[in-house]
Amino acid sequence: MSAINDPTAAAADFRDGIQYFGEPWLGADRFAAKPAVAAGAKTVTDPADPAAVFQTLLAADALRYLTLQICASKASGHPGGYASSAEAHAALLMQGHKHIVTEVGHHAPGFYSAMFLDGSLKAMGIHTVADLRARFRERHGLLGHLSGAIPGLLAPAGPLGQGQHFALAGALLNPGILFPVTIGDGGLGEPYIMSAFMHFKTAFPGVTNFLPVLVWNGYSQEHHAMVSLLSNDDMIAYWRAHGFDDVILVDAKAFDDSGQEGPYVDSTRFSLPQRLAFQSAVSREISRAATQALGGRRTAFVIKQLKGAGVHAAGAKAHNLYPADTLEAEHIVGGLKRRALTWDAWQLVRTNLSRAGGGPASEVVVTERERPLPGLGALPLQDFPLGGNQVPATAFGALVAAVGQRDRRFIVSNADGNEASAMKNINEALKVRHPTADALYNQSPQGQVYEPLNEDACAGLSAGLALFGGRSLWLSYESFAINGWPIVQTVTQAMAELRRKTPSQVVMFTAGAFEQGRNGWTHQRPEIESYCAAMMRSGNHYPLFPCDANMIQAAYAWALATHNKTIAIFASKSPLPVRTMLAQAHRAIEEGAVILYETKAGEGPLVVMAVTGDMILLPVFAACDLLEKAGARTRIVSIANPRRLYRAQDVSWETVSEPDGAFMTDARFAALFDGDALLAVSGGPGAILEPVLVRSTAPRDLLCWRRGETVAAVGELMSFNGVDAEAIAARARALLDR
Repeated sequence: MSAINDPTAAAADFRDGIQYFGEPWLGADRFAAKPAVAAGAKTVTDPADPAAVFQTLLAADALRYLTLQICASKASGHPGGYASSAEAHAALLMQGHKHIVTEVGHHAPGFYSAMFLDGSLKAMGIHTVADLRARFRERHGLLGHLSGAIPGLLAPAGPLGQGQHFALAGALLNPGILFPVTIGDGGLGEPYIMSAFMHFKTAFPGVTNFLPVLVWNGYSQEHHAMVSLLSNDDMIAYWRAHGFDDVILVDAKAFDDSGQEGPYVDSTRFSLPQRLAFQSAVSREISRAATQALGGRRTAFVIKQLKGAGVHAAGAKAHNLYPADTLEAEHIVGGLKRRALTWDAWQLVRTNLSRAGGGPASEVVVTERERPLPGLGALPLQDFPLGGNQVPATAFGALVAAVGQRDRRFIVSNADGNEASAMKNINEALKVRHPTADALYNQSPQGQVYEPLNEDACAGLSAGLALFGGRSLWLSYESFAINGWPIVQTVTQAMAELRRKTPSQVVMFTAGAFEQGRNGWTHQRPEIESYCAAMMRSGNHYPLFPCDANMIQAAYAWALATHNKTIAIFASKSPLPVRTMLAQAHRAIEEGAVILYETKAGEGPLVVMAVTGDMILLPVFAACDLLEKAGARTRIVSIANPRRLYRAQDVSWETVSEPDGAFMTDARFAALFDGDALLAVSGGPGAILEPVLVRSTAPRDLLCWRRGETVAAVGELMSFNGVDAEAIAARARALLDR
């Protein structure tokens, strides 16, 4: 082993920072004499060609080496899981497949190593291995789990059970391009992964250009994987049961000539001929799997080898590095030396990976550029007259239908509840995507309404489409939205980091707690609004609370014109009074709030009601009647866009992509909310009213949702939660009496 670097090399050589170099492998003079990916080519000519196999295995070891070295440079990170996937990842790359996503955030250092080797990370100023080490797990660098902000990487990866959604969205938007997704057997315990594949197959049987790559290594983060005792036949049957036509499994155990015990073995301990035989099998079968997936046959690929293969430890002990796992530690040094390549081999790997796929991923993958979208033209907004009752959800549905008819790639996802949410008009116009055509139920195999009975699958496809540049909408009962919210939160953060514009992800929640009385507390779950409240400070999240059928149209029109944001609209499915004119509603969404009512005369104390929601306005107006009869003046302010009511310093707006620094001025805030007392009222949790409570200097209090109960009528549930007219008026009087 020679130390550190070749002294004759230029300081800026990409290999600067590699600590150890090895000796040439036997056969290098024949199989590594020239790059297997020829100049001008996008892939190896034949994946089974001995030179291509030899150089793919070199790439696998280069990826392992960098993964371990950059993790150890910070004594932090996760090398073990990725290491067992290296042969498969290298084969995909050498065969020109660079639209790769992962379900496993812990595989991040391997994916960063791949982007370094193909030259993608030059776009963020990472030119050498020394740069790679310095920027790993640092701010403005390579964060511990994958981010969509990293050049060449398509999507984030953090919480388990999400990566398949990005692969499915990418495949749906980009026919003819393969979207592999690596999945860890530890994460396979998440129920969402396989059900998402099954739902997608039923709805989109013709879309097969995605390729799950299961990294079956026997271990999770700290223990054996829950699927570690399955036989190979059982694993194949498991995938087939979830809609896959073919499951191709390559088991390292079949190539072992080193006498390893147990069903999971480390291929790097084989003799070189057997290592090459294993890589050859992986490369051939990856090629077959990709060809089938692109050709209409739904295919999964499984690579089975021990976790930690080729790095510093095996099994779950290889998963994570701790403070003692430094570059000076003996076991780390040993692992690096075992994987060390020659000076020339590193150049060969870089040349191959930079050529494969047509260039660095940062230049060729679809998510590196803004996706063109069909224009929507003037939306068919309807200006409902003041005073009459209209259903906000239905007014919203009419706009959604128009968007879908003008953008045929637009997808609405919903867990079979549009009609129950007074949005049957969406199903009538766009049709439920279903293999059974049935006009009575608005079903069509070509429909644009995706309806798996799984909120994770609904939210996942919708969020993935938005992140990858398409228009989408997730509709959910507020009660059940929590099951899909994690990926919305993930994509919100990813959109904040993107270097390109993409349509905002839009979600709309109907059937709030007050509309679900007879269903009982199982359906009365408005806590999702608390998640939204917490996310408002992140800079690109906007919960909207339109107060009527006009304002919900304004809310959706506003959302459609934004980029790189998440916009959550909360509205009722019940007929409610129209309280704003359309022009007034547009201003309310843009500005943040609007006065719905104010006492015209009198000299009594002024009580300001700051309200989020629509149905909750019924007892608020009734409470104002009671207060006015007692001599007080009242003003009702509908808070439509609470993010606008924060002060600029409260929100990280300047740190996000497509920043929006519009906040209500102090003067305008005072004009809306100043009074002798301010009572903030919400039909959901109180957290959403924080911007008003923080800024107001008046005596103030808060009334909001407490908990659910089975009731016969809305009023009974309001009384149970202390937000009926009498309770609101009493709290206001108590404020005035302070």
